Amino acid sequence: MAIPLVYNLRSVRARWTSTIVAVVGIAGTVGVFVAMLSLAKGFRATLVSSGSPDNALIVRGGATSELTSGVALDAVKVIQDAPGIARGPNGPLVTAEAVLMAPIPLISTGTDANVELRGVSLNVLEIRKQVKIVQGRMFQPGLAEVVVGKNANKTYSGLTLGNRIRLGKMPWQVVGIFDAGGSSFDSEVWGDSHLLTAAYDRPDTFFQSATVHLTSPQALTQLKDALTTDPRLNVDVTREIDYYAKQSTRMTTLITTLGGFVAFIMAIGAVFGALNTMYSAVADRGKEIATMRALGFGGPSVVISFLIEALLISFVGGLLGCLAVLRLNGLTTSTINFQTFSNLAFAFMITPGLLAEGVIFALVMGVLGGFFPAVRAARLPVATALREL
Repeated sequence: MAIPLVYNLRSVRARWTSTIVAVVGIAGTVGVFVAMLSLAKGFRATLVSSGSPDNALIVRGGATSELTSGVALDAVKVIQDAPGIARGPNGPLVTAEAVLMAPIPLISTGTDANVELRGVSLNVLEIRKQVKIVQGRMFQPGLAEVVVGKNANKTYSGLTLGNRIRLGKMPWQVVGIFDAGGSSFDSEVWGDSHLLTAAYDRPDTFFQSATVHLTSPQALTQLKDALTTDPRLNVDVTREIDYYAKQSTRMTTLITTLGGFVAFIMAIGAVFGALNTMYSAVADRGKEIATMRALGFGGPSVVISFLIEALLISFVGGLLGCLAVLRLNGLTTSTINFQTFSNLAFAFMITPGLLAEGVIFALVMGVLGGFFPAVRAARLPVATALREL
């Protein structure tokens, strides 16, 4: 025979002060847990959305990132003739890209942050179709002009439309702002690759990577076979979306690990709070429990009743924790991308799945905090408690 649920509701209301302490502890733990996971999810989503299954990224063989890569102009010319590459009105859709870093002050603090400069070919918008110019225009080749991502425009000083900014040993005119669909490109500055490399005294015949638009997603195998078996080349060919997914691994692992550790420490405190609340309830309700046992409610019914009470408290705490962090969804922050050592802006991404994980985490804490007090309640000596009535 089960103990009515209304008994648990009345018990929680009667002991509202200790219940609030347990609820707040669980809510805080769940809030931190969901917030850290949403950071990792947002960081990964930003990088993964930078890639396209229709594009392939080509770097030097063995290179772990664009910054550690090098692709010479002669190699680019060989790549342009490879099978599987789509062609546009002006030839093969290949952009040879130089990747550099420039210190630019943050608007929020005034301190310098590493901003990624990307020297690209003029046909880059035909290759990265998710990138759109939303203000101004595209830079003209051969001129000291740059276009900036929408996040770079909002995050760094001097990257406003029409402004002039010094990069390397040259002044540059900001002629456009682009929207890259929330990808990492939104934090970058793009210009003519030959001029950008010259501004930093680097040879304009040497690039960090080449990105190509494929005739179809299936053409990657054909392209990869042709380039990796060519004795003139030493390159790795990766689908662009896979490259950026791999780039996100280190940072997302770090955020998830640190977040999990902090949440674990807080969870210990929350569980002890729940234990204290439930043990206090057992101590205060010894006579009630004995009376229920005398009326025919068995030990398992008492255990289930106390677990339901603990789960009710943890469920409310979990919901409050999720609601508290929900306002973070879409909020933009920035951090260092350890693969490139550049500053990367990204948004918290709180999904229904993450909220469900937060509530489940809360319920687990409730079970841990309620099980042992429930067992103790079921083992209370009935006769002794009844003689005290």
